[in-house]
Amino acid sequence: VQVVESGGGLVQPGGSLRLSCAASGFTFSNYDIDWYRQAPGKAREQVAGISRAGENRLYDDSVKGRFTISRDNAKHTVTLQMNKLKPEDTAVYYCYVIGLPRDYWGQGTQVTVSS
Repeated sequence: VQVVESGGGLVQPGGSLRLSCAASGFTFSNYDIDWYRQAPGKAREQVAGISRAGENRLYDDSVKGRFTISRDNAKHTVTLQMNKLKPEDTAVYYCYVIGLPRDYWGQGTQVTVSS
């Protein structure tokens, strides 16, 4: 199993970024997938989640209306579109596959929102 996040960077407040998660080594379409983030000195927290076929999505209140999660089962990717970014969105972002025999975390991708 391999999970690889990409797309992070430095952006000004109000800007946008598009994160991507590429996963392999399992039947991608059989699993729900979440995005998490971890800011310095804070616990890792769930940001958004999407069901296996993409029919159900959930968002933390802090990102509702600004972030959109989507997936492409043919390409084995999950995307997190982040708009209207705020300094408090600064964190390392990870995707997480729910239900595998053990936890698999990628290296994450750093998002920094600063002027």
